[in-house]
Amino acid sequence: MTVLKGKTAMVTGGSRGMGAAIAQRLAADGANVAITYQSSAERAQDVVASLRELGVEALAIQADAAEPQDVLAAVEQVAEAFGDIDILVNNAGVFNVKPFQDFSLQEYEQTMSVNVRSVFVGTQAVLKHMPVGGRVITVGSNLAEHVPMPGSTLYSASKAALIGFTKALAREVGEREITVNIVHPGSTNTEMNPADGPFSDVQRSLMAIPRYAEPEDIANLVAWIASPVSRSVTGTGFTIDNGTNA
Repeated sequence: MTVLKGKTAMVTGGSRGMGAAIAQRLAADGANVAITYQSSAERAQDVVASLRELGVEALAIQADAAEPQDVLAAVEQVAEAFGDIDILVNNAGVFNVKPFQDFSLQEYEQTMSVNVRSVFVGTQAVLKHMPVGGRVITVGSNLAEHVPMPGSTLYSASKAALIGFTKALAREVGEREITVNIVHPGSTNTEMNPADGPFSDVQRSLMAIPRYAEPEDIANLVAWIASPVSRSVTGTGFTIDNGTNA
């Protein structure tokens, strides 16, 4: 497929899991892709190599999402390498679950810095390089909409903030025909939450379709939002969680 041929996509946290799958799918659709990573340089380069095998240009940039200057520098590096940035996928995130009373202020700052502030900083910077008809896609969580068990107060709060961000930003950039949407994955088979993990049976018990999603399922939805056929969809959330929130 070549629906994104000539486009440039930037995927944060793209060295593994959902981020890597999203980068792969966008490249398969013809987009040149830049990914950021925090520390897994070897894995990031493996992703880049696999993207280049699809016949597109690819770039990996080390950037700590908790550090605004890293985020800003990464955006400028992508713009310098590729010019316009047509698609931004805000995927980098941290997942910290435990009783509310046990969270430290440091953990609050870390979660909000990565899950919320990096999205604000990165999106603001990318919009300076985004042409008419661009796409801003943020990875949220089904736990931003419905919380079926205790322990996710901080994580849910951070992801819920992105819903308001998405809706409000869609109003601001609509005249440029830029769409802004958020994808809410549920339990997805990644290193962070493996399908054979200690709490996987409990998660499956909450689903209408009792199986974990694969990263490629999330990537397919992101690719549709990034494509030209979604041009009239903006300010919207897409939940993909096998019916957990049904």
